[in-house]
Amino acid sequence: MSQQVKLFAGNASHELGEKIAAAYGTQLGDLSLQRFADTELGPSFNESVRGCAVFLIQSTFPPAENLMELMLMVDAAKRASAASVTIVMPYYGYARQDRKDKPRVSIGAKVVADFIQSVGTDRLMTCDLHAGQIQGFFDIPVDHLDGSAMFVPYIKSLNLENLIFASPDVGGVVRTRAFAKRFGAEIVVCDKTRLRANEIASMQVIGDVTGQDVVLVDDIVDTAGTICKAAELLLERGARSVRAVITHPVLSGPAHDRIRNSVLEELVVSDTIPLRQENPKIRVISLADLFAHAIRNVVTHESISSLFT
Repeated sequence: MSQQVKLFAGNASHELGEKIAAAYGTQLGDLSLQRFADTELGPSFNESVRGCAVFLIQSTFPPAENLMELMLMVDAAKRASAASVTIVMPYYGYARQDRKDKPRVSIGAKVVADFIQSVGTDRLMTCDLHAGQIQGFFDIPVDHLDGSAMFVPYIKSLNLENLIFASPDVGGVVRTRAFAKRFGAEIVVCDKTRLRANEIASMQVIGDVTGQDVVLVDDIVDTAGTICKAAELLLERGARSVRAVITHPVLSGPAHDRIRNSVLEELVVSDTIPLRQENPKIRVISLADLFAHAIRNVVTHESISSLFT
């Protein structure tokens, strides 16, 4: 008899969890979240998971209790005798803290990796990590999905005549080149310098965008300062149009206002993080099908990379 598969979602990703479950052909399992008077969390499963392959869906964007809730869900599943517990983390929080780039700082991505493994997680499934090397922080299997698999069909549907891709900073060149390779297109780079986090000192374009339809590619949009400034600069350099494709819409502080008032044609994002407010310039493309296929391939021991190669 084949092993039973059960999907559960935390509060932060319940809507995406429902979409993933529907795409997989099932419903989310019954999970309760008790909140104590001091706001402590206590998740519990309202159905048996004994001997089941359990998939727990939760992105770990702020507040930090989203991460804590997920860890408690893993612990509850392990203590309820689940055969295996896979975390489906569409957005991996703290991923930008992936190295020691100055003295006396933490490496948050490694701390989160240790936390995930310490509660007995058997496998992690995530999408578009800020740095692919974060997979090396784990001693368990990590399925690193490529969100471009869902964005490419939309970009193709636009039928842009003079398509070129742009990286908003030097660090995103590899990601942008991989995206452009699917179209046989060229890339340019917006080289920026920062005074401090979330504050840009200067920016310049490396490459020619005259008369081109530019698509900016990145993994995270936070305050939207970089992406909006890059769009302005690309238009000043002669681009015909500029739009952006970003996997994780963190969208903190003034981000929504900046995007509304920007020269961007549109900002295309995924639903790894739910939007906190409506924005006419933002188009959301769901990654539910991608995650559902990946879960199915894990269960049937098929290739994950086949989903996006």
